[in-house]
Amino acid sequence: MDRSALSSPIERTLDRVSAAPRLWNTLRWVVEAGFTGERMAIARELRPWAGDGRRFLDLGCGTGEFAGEFPAARYVGADPSTGYLRFAARHRPGSFVASTGERLPFIDGSFDAALVLGVLHHLPDPIAREAMAELARVLRPGGTVLVMEDVPPPAGENPAGQLMHAIDRGGHIRSDSDYLSLFGTNFASEKMYRMRSGICDYAVYVLRREAW
Repeated sequence: MDRSALSSPIERTLDRVSAAPRLWNTLRWVVEAGFTGERMAIARELRPWAGDGRRFLDLGCGTGEFAGEFPAARYVGADPSTGYLRFAARHRPGSFVASTGERLPFIDGSFDAALVLGVLHHLPDPIAREAMAELARVLRPGGTVLVMEDVPPPAGENPAGQLMHAIDRGGHIRSDSDYLSLFGTNFASEKMYRMRSGICDYAVYVLRREAW
């Protein structure tokens, strides 16, 4: 079967589902097994925070699914979707602002760490580079960034994940070298690895914001 003939009705269905925050969140929760992999990565790379005063930015927070992984008084989620943000503000702890990644409404060095989960593979290179440069601006030197991005499952493995990858709505899934190029000179890569959350495979990058 021609993939384009299949993907068009599937994409239209996903567009309708994604327009309903609760339904979209439930679908993702099911296919990603309660987001177990993402939560483990957040705990491993951004905790512990007991006793510190770090401020956290969740860039492209969507419905705010991961807000509860951070101290509420020091968490800010940013996303361009006002529908998702209304849902997040009603159901999640923390603060939320409507913003694109290229124009963040924060002063320089506002945050100590950031989460970027499943965002960059939706953005073409020029916009993704702008978003990473803007993220560098609002992070203090030495700040940590945890990036998790969709990747295809290894050949011959995870057939359900292969199907999910085939219908993924992000049109800019990249190789490691391409992602590292996007991060540019603003960030040093400290760690890279693969993980699986439910049926979804991710590339994980732990970055350190360089001093200018």
